[in-house]
Parts: sequence; C-alpha cells; structure tokens
Amino acid sequence: MRCPFCGANDTRVIDSRLAGDGSQVRRRRECAKCKERYTTFETAELDLPRIVKRDGRREAFTTDKLRSGIIHAIEKRPVSTDQVEKIIDHIRRLCLAYGDREIPANQLGEWVMHELRNVDQVAYVRFASVYRSFTDVQEFREIIEHVENDLSPEMRKSQLSLISDS
Repeated sequence: MRCPFCGANDTRVIDSRLAGDGSQVRRRRECAKCKERYTTFETAELDLPRIVKRDGRREAFTTDKLRSGIIHAIEKRPVSTDQVEKIIDHIRRLCLAYGDREIPANQLGEWVMHELRNVDQVAYVRFASVYRSFTDVQEFREIIEHVENDLSPEMRKSQLSLISDS
C-alpha cells in the first residue's frame, strides 16, 4: 500500500478489525518513511450484475452512482452517513443475491426507494419524484398520501413530519 502523504511503498499495518456489517476489514497503517498514520478499508471484489437501463443500454453497477443518487435524495435531511452506507451495503447484497447477470434499472430503483422509505419520508419522495419522472403535482400528492397512510406506528414516531400539522 502506497502512503497517501509521501508516496512511499513501505507501510505497515498497526491494527485490523471488521468494519460495517463484517463485509469489510478496517486497517490502521503507518508509513515507515514519514510516520503518518491513515486508515484503509478492504472489501472482497465481487462481480456485480450489469444494470439494464430503460432504453436497453447496459452499464456496470457503480457504487458511486448509487451513493450519489441517495445523497441527492437525503440532502439537508437528518440521515447519517452510516445509514447511507448501510443502505448501499444492503443494495449491493441484494444485487449479488439477485441470481442473474443483469438487473433491470427499475428493480434497482425500487430497492433504493424501499430503503429510503424506511429511513426518511422526504428522501423517499424526492427519490421517487426523479426515479418515476413525476410530471404534475397530482403525482406528488398521490405518493405523499401513500406514504402517510402506509406507515407503521413505530415508523411514524421515528420520522420527521412530511407535511406540517399546522
């Protein structure tokens, strides 16, 4: 591993432990040359299925693109980075377990919406509005009503209000 501070190739591992849900190894490293310390994460490299877009194009699954879409949806919302990473990890596991070499983009979008719905109503509506390409206000009303009427009592308590009660 090359040191990110000085570029030296001689680094040593100081500490290793499991990270996240156990699918990653977190390593603390120290550079032998400059003595700086830094953290690396190691994950198994698995072949994720390709994504089949609505227009028939196929592209590789990219975690960065998934993260970007989720981050846009949760912008200025009380959703932690840890929650985002858990969503991404769960969706990656769903992709691996899908059992096919290709996944339709709409399936991936549905998984993301399901995860966001469990975390934050507003993020869910934001993502759904882009994913489903809402064309008018009525479509927003329908999804908001669906979200409001379909929550369990536990979820109602844990979420911020989508529409103020006043």
